Amino acid sequence: MPDIKVVTEVAGRVCALPAEVGGHIGDGDDIAFVEAMKMEIPVAAPAAGTLKSILVSIDDVVAEGQLVAIIET
Repeated sequence: MPDIKVVTEVAGRVCALPAEVGGHIGDGDDIAFVEAMKMEIPVAAPAAGTLKSILVSIDDVVAEGQLVAIIET
């Protein structure tokens, strides 16, 4: 099965990781939240599947377009 890469659309600090590795993720489910400009921006899953890995931790600083997770479909 192909892997789906999940990237953030904004630069900022990871402030929450509501999803768990190994759990089922639905299309559009929130995987992480990035704090940018005093707002919490969700990083949503582009497809449904199983969350294979999360590549960031709380308080990590991420760049726009950075890979944050991988979903196995």
